[in-house]
Amino acid sequence: MKKINYVLVMLLLIGTSMIAQKKAPSFNSSDYASFGAKFKVNRVYNQAEMMKKYKQLKKGDTIVVQFESTIKSVCKKKGCWMKLALKGDESSFVKFKDYAFFVPLNADNSDAIVSGKAFVDIESVEELRHYAKDAGKSAEEIAKITKPEVTYAFLADGVYIKK
Repeated sequence: MKKINYVLVMLLLIGTSMIAQKKAPSFNSSDYASFGAKFKVNRVYNQAEMMKKYKQLKKGDTIVVQFESTIKSVCKKKGCWMKLALKGDESSFVKFKDYAFFVPLNADNSDAIVSGKAFVDIESVEELRHYAKDAGKSAEEIAKITKPEVTYAFLADGVYIKK
C-alpha cells in the first residue's frame, strides 16, 4: 500500500512539473536585441493578462512586472518612447528609465518584452499633442486632441526586441 501511494505521489509531481514546464515561456536571448538594462526573463504577462493588471490599478499604484507584446508605434524622432498593444484597441505607453536608452525608430510591429514599472497616469492635452507630433501625426489629427487621457503607462528599465 505504501508503494502504491509513493508511486501515485511521484506521478502527480512529475505531471505537475510537466504542466509547469509547458506554461513557462521559452526565451532565447540570441533571438532578441537588448536595450537598456539586461534582465532575467521571469514571469512574463501577455497582452490580456497585462490589461487585467492595469484595470486593477488606481492612479498612484505601481507594480513591477514584465510583459510581452507587439510594438504599435515608436517615437519617430529619437525612439524615446513606444506603444505596446494590449487587449482590444488599448495600448501601454512605454518610456525608458532616466531617458537612458532608446529603441530603433523602425521597431513598429516587432515583438518586445519589457521589464519595469506599470502604472496608470493622466496625460495632459499638451503632452498628448507632443507625443502625436513625435509620432508623425498630421496637424489635423493633433488639433483633434482636446482633453486629457487616462493612459496605461510603463517605465521600462530594459527592453528586448525580437530580431
